[in-house]
Amino acid sequence: MEWQAIVDFDGTISCRDTTDQILERFAAPAWQEVEQDWIDGKIGSRECMKRQVEMLRVSPGMLDSFIADIAIDWDFPAFVRLCMRHDIPVTVVSDGLDRTIRAVLNRAGLGFLPIVANHLDYAGEGRWQLTSPYASTTGGCDSGTCKCAVTDSLHRPLTLLVGDGKSDHCVAGQADLVFAKKGLITHCRDQGLPHHPFTDFSQAVGLLEDLLCTTARSGQARELTKDTING
Repeated sequence: MEWQAIVDFDGTISCRDTTDQILERFAAPAWQEVEQDWIDGKIGSRECMKRQVEMLRVSPGMLDSFIADIAIDWDFPAFVRLCMRHDIPVTVVSDGLDRTIRAVLNRAGLGFLPIVANHLDYAGEGRWQLTSPYASTTGGCDSGTCKCAVTDSLHRPLTLLVGDGKSDHCVAGQADLVFAKKGLITHCRDQGLPHHPFTDFSQAVGLLEDLLCTTARSGQARELTKDTING
């Protein structure tokens, strides 16, 4: 059966929300007021991120040096290797910043993974601007990256979502299976969505191995039934 893995970045691959880390270090304090507006539902995440990025004051060199120290779950590469062995494409789909994600994945030896995220562009004099090339074009989704639309565009019949938070809520309802961390666990429980809680990618590797074994056994059973009928 043809699975695809859609993996969130901030708080899932990375240990913390990397955009928050960058804002804490390089943005005007008012970024927190914008964050509160998003939490209160007054604005969507796309508008929130756009305003916050405009508050950054940092050179590209300083930003990249800061990103170089961002910590990730170092069992994530093992998860990717397991997926590759079983022909499961992995796509990192994030409502975060492409510059951060690409640098972190390159450092982990995973620069080959496709990244779908907001685009961070340097505007000069320490200023930055955000564009959202994967935002919804049909309305109904106020995220910078519409994960549901991205998942649909990948055209695999079965989707495994690995995520942790609010940006994963919509696609969790469409995925065939969810590996959930943190707030996504609560959402899945509240909505009655099938999911497996995990805390780190060492656990996710075990969960995926179990899934693959179950799928293999199901396939063998179908073949045995088919042979019996045809025999």
